[in-house]
Amino acid sequence: MALKKFIIRRYEGHSDRAQVEDLERRCKVGPSESVLDTMGDPMCRIRNSPMYIMLVAEMENELVGVIQGLIKMVKVHTHPPKDMAKVGYVLGLRVSPHSRRKGIGSSLVQRLEEWFTSNDVEYAYMATEKENHASINLFMEKYCYTKFRTPTILINPVNHHLFQISSNIEIAMVKVEKAESLYRRFMGSTEFFPSDIENILRNKLSLGTWVAYFKGDSDFGLDGEVPDSWAMLSVWNCGEIFKLRLGKAPLSCMLFTKSWSLIGRMFPCMKLPTLPNFFSPFGFYFMYGVYQEGPFSGKLVRALCQFVHNMASRSEQSKIIVTEIGGRDDLIHHIPHWKLLSCQDLWCIKALNNEGTNKFHELSNTQSSITLFVDPREV
Repeated sequence: MALKKFIIRRYEGHSDRAQVEDLERRCKVGPSESVLDTMGDPMCRIRNSPMYIMLVAEMENELVGVIQGLIKMVKVHTHPPKDMAKVGYVLGLRVSPHSRRKGIGSSLVQRLEEWFTSNDVEYAYMATEKENHASINLFMEKYCYTKFRTPTILINPVNHHLFQISSNIEIAMVKVEKAESLYRRFMGSTEFFPSDIENILRNKLSLGTWVAYFKGDSDFGLDGEVPDSWAMLSVWNCGEIFKLRLGKAPLSCMLFTKSWSLIGRMFPCMKLPTLPNFFSPFGFYFMYGVYQEGPFSGKLVRALCQFVHNMASRSEQSKIIVTEIGGRDDLIHHIPHWKLLSCQDLWCIKALNNEGTNKFHELSNTQSSITLFVDPREV
């Protein structure tokens, strides 16, 4: 029996949207079988990036596959000149369940990498849950990607109990110009720091940047002076462009959730925080650019996280707060999160041209840096 032929082409919003959304619903992602609701815009996860593309695979007038990609300049240590490199991010690879094992996924990845190469991209990379063995094996065995970094995704539920932030801590929102200056000064050398940080901070999805310091300590002076201990973070509202829904949860998580709810009903005086329903569509806030400096800055990071929680609780639009940090980052001790909901991510990378190949071995074998900048546009 002859195999049916398919073609790879660019996504056309007006005619392809409905089929891509249907494909997304049928392709549950990861061990939790998450379902992504793009709310009428399948390109919402890449639209805010400097350069982006979406490709679809079509077979007999039916869309059977899709992939997305974006391009940007980031900080990559040991890479000349100035430790900056042009990278392409691969995301959203989906193949219809009844059309798998026909080379559709491989063709989509190949065409996307060709687009990267035509735009002088030196490295392509992708990210997935560390437990998503199917995706990892696919990219490493078929597409020759190499394990690169293992950041940690921290998740904290939002409930209706507001936190009381310590009275000796000052939390202030800073203007975009000041935020950009602070990020370039203190995080500019962080791995994968984006060259266009100002565009991220000015994006409508970025709710703002806040700093925290102790009252009575020196303020942020015009001469660049900073307090002895201080912390900073920014917030991205992912719920404005897409919603998530879990298809299933680990048995341990389900048992814990039921027990927690039962205890809360039996002993209301304990005022336990309420757990959100993850099986209905929900939005979330993503904290990015989390930075701390000084001997007592850990307490300030926690205060900022409590501030963001209160902000999310009042908005009633976000059920969780998410952040992603380097696998060895001490921030994990200060950012509130539930271990049961949090997980480890895996980034895989591949060199696409000769210049990238010359530095690839050194790059992929360098020890993971403590800090890592995760671009909110790629969440």
